[in-house]
Amino acid sequence: MTETAPLKRRAAVEFVGTGALVAVVVGSGIQAAKLSQDVGVQLLANSLATVFGLGVLIALLGPVSGAHFNPVVTLAAWWTGRRSGEGPAAREVAAYVPAQISGAIGGAVLADAMFAEPLVHWSVHDRSAPHLWLGEVVATAGLVLLIFGLARAGRAHFAPVAVASYIGAAYWFTSSTSFANPAVTIGRAFTDTFAGIAPASVLPFVGAQLVGLVVGVALVAVLFGRPSAPVAEDVVVPHGEHHLAATSR
Repeated sequence: MTETAPLKRRAAVEFVGTGALVAVVVGSGIQAAKLSQDVGVQLLANSLATVFGLGVLIALLGPVSGAHFNPVVTLAAWWTGRRSGEGPAAREVAAYVPAQISGAIGGAVLADAMFAEPLVHWSVHDRSAPHLWLGEVVATAGLVLLIFGLARAGRAHFAPVAVASYIGAAYWFTSSTSFANPAVTIGRAFTDTFAGIAPASVLPFVGAQLVGLVVGVALVAVLFGRPSAPVAEDVVVPHGEHHLAATSR
């Protein structure tokens, strides 16, 4: 069993990991827009960079904090493990979520700085439409189902590849291009670039993601049931004190 890192270190990892993820998403979007005027090519470049970056971050940082990088994942881990005591405690949730949000904002600012963009420039990319909110519900529910379903099936060691692959696919099969992450959604409001989202669109997106969280947790219970025993801890699993992979951009 892997020794649990101090909470301050785990929160720092969530800050850095979420920031790095947003830097990858925003930075690759800026680079893609500079290299091509074709929106399809831009999205392809952006999605490929996110897939590779996310997989690396989960594999690297999962053993320390669980590599949540996403308040939805943290909340799902807390909820599903609250009775058994296997999930993160309330104080861990209270440390992770602010770290994820502040890291996401920092990552957007860093990406802007690397490409000589204004450090903070509110996005004007409006994403307010019911079909986009539905896309976020689907993307988030699928992410939660994948992460916790893998753990329930004893295949959590596939999480770095599986989660990154799912996000890459969800870029293309969801109308919203799969934000599926409240922290990343907030961070992306700070950059008026390819990956940005207008501040007025943030709250509905986050609301849709929380609905997706509920749907995803319900699907895990229906399809996999409750875990009968703790899972081996040298893989990514939804335990507050051990590994849990995953996030979305």
